[in-house]
Amino acid sequence: MRISTTIFLTDETITPVRLARELEQRGFTGLYLPEHTHIPAERTTPYPNGGDLPREYTRTLDPFVALGQAAAVTRRLGLGTGVTLVAEHDPIALAKQIATLDHLSGGRFTLGVGFGWNKEEAADHGVDWGTRRELTRERIGLMRALWADEPTAYEGGGPGQSVRASHAFPKPVRGGAPRILVGGAAGPKLFEHICAYADGWMPIGGGGLSRTLPGLRAAWEAAGRDPGALRIVPYAVVPTPGKLAHYAGQGVEEVVLQLPPGDETTVLKALDGFQQYVSGSHQYGGGSH
Repeated sequence: MRISTTIFLTDETITPVRLARELEQRGFTGLYLPEHTHIPAERTTPYPNGGDLPREYTRTLDPFVALGQAAAVTRRLGLGTGVTLVAEHDPIALAKQIATLDHLSGGRFTLGVGFGWNKEEAADHGVDWGTRRELTRERIGLMRALWADEPTAYEGGGPGQSVRASHAFPKPVRGGAPRILVGGAAGPKLFEHICAYADGWMPIGGGGLSRTLPGLRAAWEAAGRDPGALRIVPYAVVPTPGKLAHYAGQGVEEVVLQLPPGDETTVLKALDGFQQYVSGSHQYGGGSH
C-alpha cells in the first residue's frame, strides 16, 4: 500500500519545500493539498465537522503554487489536490495550471475534484450553489478538450462553459488528462460523476467502505468502465494498523494520512509517528512507491 499525506499548509505552518523534502526522504508516496480561496467573515454555512471553523481554513496557501515548490525540490513524490473546487475556477486558466504542473513534475500530479461546502465562498465566485455539480462536470469536459492531442472544441450549457478548438500546450504527461479523483460522500449522484469523468473516489475519512464500495463498483461497471481501473484513495485518514489492513482488503492501494497544520517541529513529529505505516506498507498489499 502506498502511504501519502495531506495537510492544511498556511503562512503559519511548515513550508512546502521543507515538507516535500522530508516526505520524499522518508519514503512517503505523495502530498495532497486542500483549497479555499477565501472564507467570508459573515457566513451562514456551518462547518461540516461541527463547531467553530478551524483557523487554518482561513489561511490556506494556494495549492498549485505550493505544489509547484514541492515539485521543484523532489523527483518521485506524487503531488495532488484534495480537493480543487473546480466550479470556482476559470476552466481555461485552470487547465493550463494543471497541465503545466503535471508537465514540470514529470506526470506526478493528481487532480482531486470537490464540490465544496461553503455557500458564501462559492457565491463570491459567481457560482449558483444548486448547479455546482453540473458546472464542475462541464468544466472538466472543457479542460479535457484543451488537454486533447488535437484541437478540440467543447460546447457547454452556459456562458463561459465553451471553448473553440485550440492549440493548448503543455499536455498532461499521461495523455488525455492527469489522474482525476472525486471527493465527497457516497451516493448515486457522486458515483455518477465518478463514473462519468474520473479515475476513482477519494472518500473523506475512509469510513464505511465495505458498505459503500459495492454500489460504486456496480455503477462503474454499468457505465462500461474497466472494473480493474477503478481507484479508491481514502483521504484525510487518521491511521491505525487495523484500519489500513481493512482498506487493503477492500482493494485500496493508496491511502492519504492527515497531518496536523502545525509548525516544523509539530509536523515532523507527526511524520515520525506515521513512519511505521511506510515501513510496514508491505503488510497492507504493496510497497510505499
